[in-house]
Amino acid sequence: MAIYHMQAKVVSRGSGRSAVAASAYMSCSRMYNDYDGIQHDYTRKHGLIYQEVLLPPMAPPEWKDREQLWNAVEVAEKTKDSRLAREFVVALPIELDKDSNISLLQNFIQKNFVDMGMCADFAIHDTDGHNPHAHILLTVRPLNENGTWQYKTEKEYLCIKNGEEKGFTATEFKAAQKDGWEKQYRYKVEKKKIYMTASDAQEKGYDRIDKHPKSSRYGRQNPISEQWNSDEQLCVWRANWADTVNEMLARNQINASIDHRSFADQGITEQPTIHEGYIAQNMEKKGMIADRCEINRQIRADNQMLRELKTQVSKLAQAVKHSIPVIAETMETIRNHMIFTQYHLLHNEMQKEVIHDWMNHFNPILNKYNTVKKKLKAKVTERKELNVQKDKTSILNPIQHIKLNQQLTTVTEEIEELKSRKEQLIFQAQCSTDKDMMNLSKKYDQMNNNLDILDSQDISLKKQLEKDAAAFREEKFRPDPEQYTELLDTRIQIRPDFRDKLIEQLKGTFGKYYDYHRRDIAANEVDYLNVEDPDVFSHRAWELEYQRKREIRRNQPARTREKKSYDIEL
Repeated sequence: MAIYHMQAKVVSRGSGRSAVAASAYMSCSRMYNDYDGIQHDYTRKHGLIYQEVLLPPMAPPEWKDREQLWNAVEVAEKTKDSRLAREFVVALPIELDKDSNISLLQNFIQKNFVDMGMCADFAIHDTDGHNPHAHILLTVRPLNENGTWQYKTEKEYLCIKNGEEKGFTATEFKAAQKDGWEKQYRYKVEKKKIYMTASDAQEKGYDRIDKHPKSSRYGRQNPISEQWNSDEQLCVWRANWADTVNEMLARNQINASIDHRSFADQGITEQPTIHEGYIAQNMEKKGMIADRCEINRQIRADNQMLRELKTQVSKLAQAVKHSIPVIAETMETIRNHMIFTQYHLLHNEMQKEVIHDWMNHFNPILNKYNTVKKKLKAKVTERKELNVQKDKTSILNPIQHIKLNQQLTTVTEEIEELKSRKEQLIFQAQCSTDKDMMNLSKKYDQMNNNLDILDSQDISLKKQLEKDAAAFREEKFRPDPEQYTELLDTRIQIRPDFRDKLIEQLKGTFGKYYDYHRRDIAANEVDYLNVEDPDVFSHRAWELEYQRKREIRRNQPARTREKKSYDIEL
């Protein structure tokens, strides 16, 4: 199924990356970085399907060689935190074949990036045959017509004229100076340092303490770079990618489409699933239950139930609006969904309690283990230093030898004690090795992450519960007051079927974790939220059952009733 995925990133030295390394990695090639002298070799990497470099007309033709292109980028950037390239990662439709995906990508990159003046280096990857995606690496510095790099930002001097401050570039200042604009420098005024013009400072006899004029913090950004870096342009690229993919799918007569908008912007109220990752998926293949996959199963079940509710509401809307059976069915449908949502919240609360208990148990053990491990490492280092110091000490200095031996003995004993303490903590954590403790620490971090996921999910569930409650109130007050008893009787008649359907859905979603006590608690909380008294329902249900039995006895033949009376007398 075609999915929308477009991730935008920046390759910068500040984050420890290089453009040469990024290009070598995605093209599975070997490239040498002239800037830092590092050879990047990714020729053993698998999954490369296709790679190509696309250049605008003004770029030097030798940049078709990606190594020359990205080394030229590295040379142009001088600072240690320079932005070197912009990177996009896009998911390709699995419904399209290799040639169609290549054509799709070439068309999108040419129209959206190369035609704007960027150099583009892209590669298609698919490691397992089920996840075709592309990496697109783009230059961030515009090019002049002669193929040289333009500036990204230009120095902007903050000048003064008649009390007004305005920014000028070096070229602009030449003209502005003739109109009376002056640069500002820093001068010492008593104990303060103040910016002022040279003419004002000369009149007052102040001494200049800095040769650099006052300027804006980040300078004047190149208007082309400013457009490329804007959020508006990113939104355009995201929308264009969706349009390009949908056009290609339609051209190949494939009944599928993607949308770059979020669920909220599309008007979709369903909860999005979370990223599972290959570790969780491998656990599921081995028959184990992964927390992330379990959460996604619950989300899908919620979404399925929400879709059914929307379908039901849509059908009911076509019926007579003030029909008592329709209103009763709508109210019970909404109530069922509210109970399911409330049950999900209670289930999440139970999961969070279990996670908290687990974390509270292992947190002190892990903290103590890490502390002991650090101390042990420090002591081992200290022993090495003492041994080195002992080796360097002359045999003619026996007193120093004795002193070092005493220190070594003490440190060795401390090391053994720390080792014993570490083993105790490993045993206490029900582990066997240091590697097991590392895995336990990773599991602790994952548990902490699961808490954040559950908290986020709870927010969505509570919002859905509020929407359902509002819809329930709207249905509840739709009929006239004199129809209340009829509505109540109708709901009592259909409630057993809805209760059975709810139980089936809960068991299907939560499996062995289904708890009927939790279901009853959820039902009571929903009735409280909807301002409905369960006792009214139970009392009215008893009355209806009593009336039904009386009606049955009344309709029995007289002879049967006499026979029953006779049998009682005997």
